[in-house]
Amino acid sequence: MPKLHVKKGDLVRVIAGKDKGAKGHVIATYPREDRVVVEGVNMIKKHAKETHQGPRGAKTGGVQTMEAPIHVSNVKKLKDDKPADKKPAEEKSEAKADETGEDS
Repeated sequence: MPKLHVKKGDLVRVIAGKDKGAKGHVIATYPREDRVVVEGVNMIKKHAKETHQGPRGAKTGGVQTMEAPIHVSNVKKLKDDKPADKKPAEEKSEAKADETGEDS
């Protein structure tokens, strides 16, 4: 299975196609097809027929709006607003004082 540069939950921007410039989070990935589903991007209307019986009960018919997959090459991963889990950098002034052997 090929590896994608984005994963579910990543914030991405569409860089090509009819929704160019749109931002959204990845809802689903399809690595075998090299496609991803981005929330609010590439919206399609799907016509569903009303069913009266089925294993899960009756379904209502009508027009449903949903996201369709787009090719992974048309999206660019953006930096998340979440801060990374990194240790804070040490102050340089303290490090210099320790090296010279002086106490503050």
